[in-house]
Amino acid sequence: MGCGISIKKNQANKSERAIKAAILIQRWYRSYVARMQLKRQYALSIFQSIEYAEEQAQLQLSNFFTFMLNHVNEFDPDIKSHFVSIMGDCNMASSDPAMTEYERRIEVPASYYGPRLSFPLTAADINALLQAFKHHQQLHARYVLQLLHETRKVLQQMPNITHLSTSYAKEITICGDLHGKLDDLLLIFYKNGLPSEENPYIFNGDFVDRGKNSTEILIILFAFLLVYPNHLHLNRGNHEDHIMNLRYGFTKEVMKKYQCHGTTILHLLQDVYSWLPLATIIDNKVLILHGGISDTTDLNFLNLFQRNKLKSVLNPPKSNAGTGNDPQRAALTEAYSHQVQTKKSNSGSHVSSKEALRSMSASSNSRQYSKRQHLDNLCHRTVSHPIPEVQYCKPSNVTTAYTSPELTPKEWKQVVDILWSDPKHQNGCTPNKHRGGGCCFGPDVTARLLKRYNLKMLIRSHECKEEGYEISHYGKVITIFSASNYYEEGSNRGAYIKLNPDLIPRFVQYQVRKSTHKRTLHQRVSTIELSALKCLREKIYIHKSELIAAFRQYDRNGTGKISPSEWVSALESVLQLDLPWRTLRSRLVCLDQDGNVEYLSSFDDVEITLPIKEVQPSLVETLCRYKADLESIFNMIDKDHSGLISIDEFHQAWKLFNLHLKTAVDDESIDSLAHCIDFNKDGSIDFNEFLEAFHVVHKLEKKYSP
Repeated sequence: MGCGISIKKNQANKSERAIKAAILIQRWYRSYVARMQLKRQYALSIFQSIEYAEEQAQLQLSNFFTFMLNHVNEFDPDIKSHFVSIMGDCNMASSDPAMTEYERRIEVPASYYGPRLSFPLTAADINALLQAFKHHQQLHARYVLQLLHETRKVLQQMPNITHLSTSYAKEITICGDLHGKLDDLLLIFYKNGLPSEENPYIFNGDFVDRGKNSTEILIILFAFLLVYPNHLHLNRGNHEDHIMNLRYGFTKEVMKKYQCHGTTILHLLQDVYSWLPLATIIDNKVLILHGGISDTTDLNFLNLFQRNKLKSVLNPPKSNAGTGNDPQRAALTEAYSHQVQTKKSNSGSHVSSKEALRSMSASSNSRQYSKRQHLDNLCHRTVSHPIPEVQYCKPSNVTTAYTSPELTPKEWKQVVDILWSDPKHQNGCTPNKHRGGGCCFGPDVTARLLKRYNLKMLIRSHECKEEGYEISHYGKVITIFSASNYYEEGSNRGAYIKLNPDLIPRFVQYQVRKSTHKRTLHQRVSTIELSALKCLREKIYIHKSELIAAFRQYDRNGTGKISPSEWVSALESVLQLDLPWRTLRSRLVCLDQDGNVEYLSSFDDVEITLPIKEVQPSLVETLCRYKADLESIFNMIDKDHSGLISIDEFHQAWKLFNLHLKTAVDDESIDSLAHCIDFNKDGSIDFNEFLEAFHVVHKLEKKYSP
């Protein structure tokens, strides 16, 4: 009897210990997962804050160029013409026969082994394209131009706001941003099936930029649009904009892949962008648009205006860009006047505003020989028989003098709001300070718009979400994002929505996996975290001078130490990234025994390379800090996108750059830099190579490796 009781007690004790052990393991695991989730979230916060800061800088730069365009317009038609071309206002509205004739002149050589298209396209042509792109083949420029030309004709027949019904299909698939990630698009088609009459799709903008296969994504989507115009629908995103493409990679991708025909493709794409519909409404209940809404969004107005007038959201109409009572524009006017009066020519005489800007137009002649020779070499690589009638590989018979009716400020603002806005948790509608454009709209703004138009739901994209989607505003707003691994491999999932006739959304998540499936959760999160911290350290280092000055405001005695709260205040005042700096502190700086921050340790792990010995360190810091702005300016001046600009144009780019940001860089330093980087002394500078030479090096990267 006693023995049996003892055995039962031992078994009970063992069970109790096992349960306690299981609870401890469960608590530890939950704590571990929570820590990993926290690291992933703050890494995404870093990526997103830096991304939005770059977009804000792009908008500021575009506003500056628009101001310059409108300001010099009052002085001289030649100056106006040059800045119009810089801002990309030369519309390309050719007649069908002329463009078709040009396309026929481009010979497809026998050595070309990619897909050969004939129009009208069929499903078999699309399958051939998909197979070719899976094997990294490239579609010939002739077919790309024909495809864009046919796509524009189809888009021109479409309304600003497309109305669809689920009564003709069991479900409609809605995809968000793809951003050049071809693997995500192919995975969506693998999981969900190809677009067809029985399987309709909506792609909600931002097909291009950032990723390396934007061209292939556009070709696939446009091909499906031609074959199934009633079952594949495209909304315009904020990156379907030729000025955005200058900064975020698509322009460079097209020129690299299509070289001498790249400029023509980009011009035609500019017009195709302008014809993309702005929104889609399903069953008169679900509104789908790229960004969001504002308290002034008027769907009736958006449905009626001539949408192709808006070539770029980043080029506001003149009446919207006037100085008026805008203090920022007034400051630009004053700075511009001061700049052109104080700048001197090489001979020492003063330069007038007309002369300073005319020199930009005149300077293009000095590079004519070297650029033409460079382009001819590129043309001979891709076309077996060059076209003698076409100079710089641009069709001479394509009409470019067409001018659209002038865009009004109201039209411009309505489109900016739907392409750039983001939802927020608080009520109200406020300017989107993070991005620099559009609005942040609250649940009350959403409720009013849905009620006004008798809608049930708003589906938008525009923001990377960790799980690929997010539901907000009490279920009335859904964000869908389809580019997985957007910032870093493993950083986020992609997702798409399946919407049935009951209008109940079903989310399908996925993630393109190349190596992450072989790694542990800790390794995957550590990779994301380290990549984010690397970007943040670079951001901190390129603002070194400003940050040291801000730190020393709190360090009156020159101890090299300040309190954590002072360190946070100084960082935020300079960088304005709105990050959890206290959480990040241990990964960015060293602390003393009293918990004070040794602020100079913020710069210990990185340095800027000096590829040219003659360049002053202060100038190198400026180059690194404003590299993206400089690249945009160079690309605007380099009208044929060859990557080459003359030394005179290099000087003019710096004049614009200094006027935009008021940097303290003297002419002598720029003269020295320009001649140093003209390595072969032919009077032309490869500005892409020049910009890539100045970068931040992480000295202690191995120290943080997982």
